[in-house]
This record gives sequence, structure tokens and C-alpha cells, in this order.
Amino acid sequence: MAKYKIGIVGATGYTGSELLRLLIHHPDVTIEFITSESQTGKKVSEIHPHLMDISDMKLESVKNIDNFDVDLVFLALPHGVSMSFVKEHGLNKFITIDLSGDFRLPSKEVYEKWYKKKHSAEIYFKNSVYGMPELYRDKIRNARLIANPGCYPTSAILPLTPLIKYDYIESNGIVVDAKSGVTGAGAKAKPGTHFPDLFGNFSAYSLLNHRHTPEIESVIQEYTNLQTEVLFTPHLLPIDRGILTTTYSTPKKPMSVELVEELYYSVFEKEHFVRVFDSSPSLKNVRGSNYCDVHATYDPRTNKIITVSAIDNLMKGAAGQAVQNMNIIFGLIESTGLEQIPLNP
Repeated sequence: MAKYKIGIVGATGYTGSELLRLLIHHPDVTIEFITSESQTGKKVSEIHPHLMDISDMKLESVKNIDNFDVDLVFLALPHGVSMSFVKEHGLNKFITIDLSGDFRLPSKEVYEKWYKKKHSAEIYFKNSVYGMPELYRDKIRNARLIANPGCYPTSAILPLTPLIKYDYIESNGIVVDAKSGVTGAGAKAKPGTHFPDLFGNFSAYSLLNHRHTPEIESVIQEYTNLQTEVLFTPHLLPIDRGILTTTYSTPKKPMSVELVEELYYSVFEKEHFVRVFDSSPSLKNVRGSNYCDVHATYDPRTNKIITVSAIDNLMKGAAGQAVQNMNIIFGLIESTGLEQIPLNP
């Protein structure tokens, strides 16, 4: 069978290089081009030495991609740049999986409120499908534009899914407390990610106004058809990759530990990349993999349902989930190219 042809726009950042790592040996695709505007003409192994003798592809300018015939393009671009690409190239020539936040939200107005910038490709919101396979698999199959979920929302929405799907919890008053490794901030150096500031430190940031808040809320609202308010607080861990997220929610009906555990095992029983644990998961058990490890329980003293999840933010939180979406679109086995065993220790 002929292989599907794909391209990666923005291949030198963390998510772009992670896509390359996953797709080089994917049995059903060939990588036709990889791009970088700042490193055009260089071999990707010059930028990412871990790819030496594995891939020596040369980086193209995005201006040259019309010279290539591809089935699908991954956009590993900053927020605000992806929308310009989609506006210029449309959706007819190839399927687009966008790893930025440009098409994740329900409208231009919501985007501009939270991202503090103008949206120049409003007409494509109606074409965009939120790329979380466990929730939207049927829509993903026929989509031409996939909005790959954010890493924090993935770590929050997946563990909340059984509770919102079966109307177990109040849609307001959900608390999401999340901690991420520094790769979630991107490859470009920033003052807050400078090693002397980061090492041995731990801090919260973007209190009350983090742009992943409306992403979490909009998915929950779609499931419940109720106005939803989520209090989301992100923290920066002094590690390179991984997200650990704890959620707190209030049940609508009488609850027990046994009922919660039974619900989670039944909902996620057939999901290849969601593993339900009897105790709180840890980041090292998902490192380098596409798994989301989840634990859920009930506290009768406070009448709260508590979930804890762990993902690798560059895998299930970005590149791994993007490849999972690609597999669905191409009608492949969903786990193809994603069977990496987590690295531990």
C-alpha cells in the first residue's frame, strides 16, 4: 500500500522535533518536507544532534512547500502564526493538524479576549475539529482541520471526561491544579525558564487569566450544555517534561469511592492511551510515551471527587496526540507509531 505523504511546518521547536522523532519510523507515512525560517538550508541533525545518522533532512522555507505534494501537514508554529498559514493555503490541498491554539476555541471573540491578539482566519473556526480522540473520534475521521488540544487541557479534560459525560458533577466550581515541566513554555529562552531561576524552584503563574482556561471550559460546556466555570492554576516544575494535574469537583448525586472507581474503569476500558490506576500516578511512568495515567477517588468528608492525571506534555500533550489524530484520519490503527514504552527511571 502506498504511504501517506506528510510535512512538518516548524520542525526545530520542541513539538516539531518530537513529531519528527515519531514519524521517521512510522510505517505508513513518508516525510516529504520539514521547515524552519531561521534555519533554512541546514540539516535538522545540526539543530537537533539526537537525530544524527537518523535523519539528515534539510530544512526548507515554508515558502517552498508548494513544490511538494502532500496529504497532511502538521503546524508546529506559535500562536498567531498558524492562522496565517491556514488562511494562505486553505484546506483543499492537504489536511492540516494545528498544534497551536489558533483554532481550539469556539469563536474569534473568545480567542481575542484570551490571547490578546486579532484572529485573521475567522471563517475556519467552523471547519475546525477539536483533536481529542477519546471525545471526538467520529468527527476527527473526516476533518480537514484539526485543532490539536493544549497540553494542560488534555491533562484536565481527559480525567474529567467520565464525570461530565455521565453528568456526575456540577459544571461550575471545578478546580484544576496543574504542574508542568519547562518544555511546555517552548524552546525559546525566557527569563522565567532561565536555569538559575528554575532549578530548585517551584512557582505558580498566569493566575486567573491563563489562555487554556476557556479551552477547558468550552469542551465541558459542549458536553453538559450548561454554563461552566473552571478555576485553573498552572505551576512550573523544575523538570524538562511532564504534567501532573489534580482536579476537584462536586458531585450532583450520592457518591462513593467504589462508584467512582467503577465508572473510570468502565469508561476507559477500551482506550489504548488512557490507563486507570488504583493510586496516584507519577510523571516518570509516562515519560516519552503517549499515555495519560489517571486516578480518581471520592472524599466523603468534603464531598469532592478528586482526579489525578499524568502525561508527557510533548507526547499526549502535543506531538503524540497529533500523530494519534493523523492515524484516525488515515484509517490506520490508532496506536501505530505510538507504542513507545515510557522511560523509567
